[in-house]
Amino acid sequence: MTSVAILGAGRLGTVLARLAVAGGYEVRIAGSEDPKFIALTVQTYARGAVPLAARDAIDGADLVVLALPLHRFTELPADALAGHIVVDAMNHWLEVDGPMPEFTDAPEGTSSVVASRLPGAQVVKALGHVGYLDLDAHGRDGRRVALGIATDHPGAADAVARFIDAMGFDPVIVGPLASGVALQPGSLAFGAAMTRADLERAVSDVPRAPEIP
Repeated sequence: MTSVAILGAGRLGTVLARLAVAGGYEVRIAGSEDPKFIALTVQTYARGAVPLAARDAIDGADLVVLALPLHRFTELPADALAGHIVVDAMNHWLEVDGPMPEFTDAPEGTSSVVASRLPGAQVVKALGHVGYLDLDAHGRDGRRVALGIATDHPGAADAVARFIDAMGFDPVIVGPLASGVALQPGSLAFGAAMTRADLERAVSDVPRAPEIP
């Protein structure tokens, strides 16, 4: 049994929590307020996950998924995330987040900015380029939609690949963390539920990392 903490109890967070529970993971999920305010949501949409405060969810988790609005990222306990594999599933949405030049003007992608704010964490860009409706529809349904992984940490890539596989998707190593730009809004891969071959073609112009052993 491997544990995952999902920070964010919105649509993406609850879908990921439900798929992770089905994949055999121990799941803790945290919203932005007291866990009691998300208890009913979790019971309804992610049965089997445990609602906790963010620090309690992070403590002891093997993976931590950031599935919250990007503008709330600075509210996270960065010190608690040090030493963890942190999956950045966040995207910048102007209508939701407002203007955030530090992220939108980052040539190496928004996840590189996230990593710079989380010293000691192994940051992985993943789980944010396919919509939550497609994740919900195709998790463990045999279609094997492909999900990209970008990171500078091979061990973290392997752990996230196992997580993606357990949820019923095909993991695809895109390259180092800066290659996460190929998974952001505006890219060919963003918003499309692709097969492995199609995703590999869509990200073929970014530097490649070694395949998962």
